[in-house]
Amino acid sequence: MGFESLPKTTADLAQEQMAKLRALFPECVTEGPAGLAVDFDLLRRALSPEKVVEGPNERYRLEWPGKRAARYAANAPTASTLRPVRERSKDFDTTQNLYIEGDNLEALKLLRTAYSGKVKLIYIDPPYNTGHDFIYHDKYVRTVREEMDKAGLLDDEGRQTEDKDPFQKNDETNGRYHSDWLTMMYPRLLLARDLLADDGVIFISIDDNEQANLKRLCDEIFGAGNFVANICHKSRASVSSDKIISSNHNLILFYTRDFAQVFSQRKRIGLDPDLTNFKFEDERGPYRLVPVDGPGGARKGNPFFEFMGVKGYFRFSKETMTEKYAQGLIVKKGNSLYQKYYREEAEKSRKKDTTWWEDAGLTSTATIALQRLMGGNYFDNPKPVSLILRQLKLVTNDDKDAIVLDFFSGSATTAHAVMQLNAEDGGNRKFILVQLPEKAELGTAAAEAGFQNICEIGEERIRRAGEKILGEHPELRGKLDVGFRVLRVDEKNEAEVAQTPDDALTNWEAALQEETIKEGRTEEDLLFQALLRVTEPLLVERIEREEVAGLTVWSVADGFVVACLAGEGQLTAAKAEAVTRWIVGQAVSPSYVAFREAGFADDSVKLNVEAGLRQAGCKATLWVL
Repeated sequence: MGFESLPKTTADLAQEQMAKLRALFPECVTEGPAGLAVDFDLLRRALSPEKVVEGPNERYRLEWPGKRAARYAANAPTASTLRPVRERSKDFDTTQNLYIEGDNLEALKLLRTAYSGKVKLIYIDPPYNTGHDFIYHDKYVRTVREEMDKAGLLDDEGRQTEDKDPFQKNDETNGRYHSDWLTMMYPRLLLARDLLADDGVIFISIDDNEQANLKRLCDEIFGAGNFVANICHKSRASVSSDKIISSNHNLILFYTRDFAQVFSQRKRIGLDPDLTNFKFEDERGPYRLVPVDGPGGARKGNPFFEFMGVKGYFRFSKETMTEKYAQGLIVKKGNSLYQKYYREEAEKSRKKDTTWWEDAGLTSTATIALQRLMGGNYFDNPKPVSLILRQLKLVTNDDKDAIVLDFFSGSATTAHAVMQLNAEDGGNRKFILVQLPEKAELGTAAAEAGFQNICEIGEERIRRAGEKILGEHPELRGKLDVGFRVLRVDEKNEAEVAQTPDDALTNWEAALQEETIKEGRTEEDLLFQALLRVTEPLLVERIEREEVAGLTVWSVADGFVVACLAGEGQLTAAKAEAVTRWIVGQAVSPSYVAFREAGFADDSVKLNVEAGLRQAGCKATLWVL
């Protein structure tokens, strides 16, 4: 078991799907020129003729121009990579949160390798396709070129037949107005489904313009049986005067990955944000303190009176307060009175949520709050933190280590909400945000404030939100993760081979020695390329560096991944021996060890490293880049 070459692309999803089909119908899957292939004649025979719908026969389905291309886009591998951006990050080496800059289709493919089946909650607020907002227009030029060519999706020069800017307005006059929007959403939701855990859920904000299409699309992707609710969120309080009926709501489609997993007896979903916040305890059990004084008593008509040395309006009458005090339920802290509220009472009154969310925050109040936090108005219609908090409390109360994903990040409200809830209940939820770096237009408040693009604004929002939360919870400083690791979607690290095959044949030795890594790529770039291929690599808490024999050795997650990615010829026999001794001398044996192919001074050094690791009992997967 020697060194393996690190995979240069993500998995081919079409081949993976055929592998699953082979498990069900092994006789219907054979080997073709490009890998596994389906023998549809045999598949038809394996299925009852009554169950096969083909040709012009009518069937119930959602179709639009571009659907085939969208499915190819989801299945196609990508050679892109994620490059770390330390200068834009906060607590880069220790945070477990991610902020990814770039095309979310590419990012989802890159995340899929390691995070398939691991995300507990996805929330997205995609473009609503109002005719004025932007949508992605993808260029499908991946490794499924042959299949797309056969499907008529590529021109004679191998380019996508409809070559559009990657990000532009989807104008209402466009003849494929709804189709382009569906084509953009389809592959992203297909990949999102793969990322969800069995008990994971997805919330999608939308308005009436595309709600019907999105519902049909999600029924197809997630399954109609996994639909939970179409939530109506009251997002506006005032009445619009420019419409016949004022639109004061947005909609949130709520789907599960597996309905039975989410709503089983052992995994109930219920709405009680305080079930985990009972930090006091007496002989009756855990309890928390609820204020009983304040203006609410005045609104109830209760008189102003003094109790236990505290004067004010109270939630209860003086007689009721006296009874509760005799029962040991009234507590004085400072100059305020509190009532004990026991967890057993909360569990008895635990309620289910409804589809009408009128108290999950208004767009106007969210805009004002964000303006105050940022010192300027940089986002139109940001989502309220309380809206995302409600979703998090509904789904992740029993999973405080949950991974939360938002791949249309926008104003980064999701990150703010995750940090806020962790501060409230001691959780360790992690967020992954993805956002295309749309440029800040000249003359806008964002551009005048020095922000180049929407990612810079979102990252600054997370920084300020984290500091605000720590200001409200100073005891959590150094404990609460308010950092984020910025990664940028970029082209592969490997350089294009400059020589033609004929050149290589005539000058084989030079071809073998040619450097394969692009100029300007760092050791850390290569490290993250390797991390993309291992389990939950990017959310690790610690990335450490050691100097060994003058070379940098990287240790990720307490030695789960170890890498020495020295430049061309730097790993000499003596230095390689020192690095090998360091690796086998660690307290925990690594699962993966990576080297740079060109780093070995010669083949004998590479063989000696392998032999030294194996003789010492190292069973790690050995990679070369």
